[in-house]
Amino acid sequence: MTVRNRVLILVAAVAVLAAVGLAAVLHASARADRRNHTQAGGPRVTPGTVTLNGSGRLVFRNMAWGPHRDELTSVPATAPDGPRTASGVKCLRFYAASGTGVCLQAVHGPVSDTYRALILDARLHTVDRYDVPGIPSRARVSPTGHFAAWTAFVGGDSYAGTDFSTRAAVVDTRSGKLIPSLETFRIVRDGRPYRAADVNFWGVTFADDDRTFYATLATKGHTYLVRGDLRARTVTTVHENVECPSLSPDGTRIAYKKRVEGLPKDAPWRLYVLDLRTMRETPLAESRSVDDQAVWRDARTVVYALPGDYGADLYQVPADGSGKPRRISPAAVSPAYVP
Repeated sequence: MTVRNRVLILVAAVAVLAAVGLAAVLHASARADRRNHTQAGGPRVTPGTVTLNGSGRLVFRNMAWGPHRDELTSVPATAPDGPRTASGVKCLRFYAASGTGVCLQAVHGPVSDTYRALILDARLHTVDRYDVPGIPSRARVSPTGHFAAWTAFVGGDSYAGTDFSTRAAVVDTRSGKLIPSLETFRIVRDGRPYRAADVNFWGVTFADDDRTFYATLATKGHTYLVRGDLRARTVTTVHENVECPSLSPDGTRIAYKKRVEGLPKDAPWRLYVLDLRTMRETPLAESRSVDDQAVWRDARTVVYALPGDYGADLYQVPADGSGKPRRISPAAVSPAYVP
C-alpha cells in the first residue's frame, strides 16, 4: 500500500469518527432540548409556593419533561396525580419531615459534577449545606426534623452488584454537627464486636426519639438490618438480607427490599415488611424488582418508585401483603408526605 493510500484511509477514518461524534452530540442536544419542552399528555406543572409544613400535601422531584423538570413539586396528598406546583428548587434526591427538608443536588462544573446536600427550612430556603463525596442515592429526615441523613455512591453506581462503595452521613440540623460516615460507629454483630475493611452503610431511617435509627450494613457478601444509637455511636445487627429500610410511623415495622434467590442479578429485589417484635417477614404484592427506599404513606400503605417513561413513576401497595400495586403519580421520584 502506498503512502498516499494510507493517508487517504487515515483521513477517511478520521472523517467517519468525526461524523459519528457530531451525530452523538446532536442527538444528545436534541434529547436535552426535548426535555425542556412540556410533553403532550403529561402532568400539568405551574410555578408557585411549596412549603414543608401544615399543608397536607405530597412533595417530590418532578420528572416530567418541561421547564420544571427535576424541581420539587407538590400535589394534594389525596390527589397525587393532580396538577403540580413547582418550587424552582432542583434536587436529585429529597425527603422532608416536621418542616425540615434535605435536598441532594448536582453542581455542574466545566470538567465534572460535584454533589452537595442542602438542609432546607419549611419554605425551602437553604439553612446549611454540605459536600457529598459521590453520586446521591438515598435521603431521609427524622420524624422530629432534628436529624437528616444521606447516602452516596463513592465507587460503583448500582446496588444490584457487589462492586460498589457507599458513604452514609448523618447531620444534626439544629447544631450543624456532621457525622460524615457511619463507618466510624462501633459494630456489634451476633452479640460480638465486629470490624472489617469492606463495611458499607446505606439507607438510613430514623425513629422519633432523636437517638435510634436503622440502616443497611453490608460486609463479606451479606447485608444486615442494623439498629443504630446516635449517642452511643454503635450499630447492632438485627436481621439479615435487608436493604434500604424504612421505619413505619409507629416504629414497629420495617419496609425494605430483599434479595430473592433466582431473580436476575440486575433486578434481584422484592418488597417486604419486617415485624421488629416477631421478626416475621411479609412479602408485599409487588412482583417487580424495586430499587428504592420505600416511604410509608400511613400505617397501612407504602409508596415507592419504579422506572417509567420519564425516569420514574410512584406506586403504592398495602403493607400487609394484601391487594395489588397501583400507580399513583407518573414522572415522579423521592416522595415525602407533608401532613
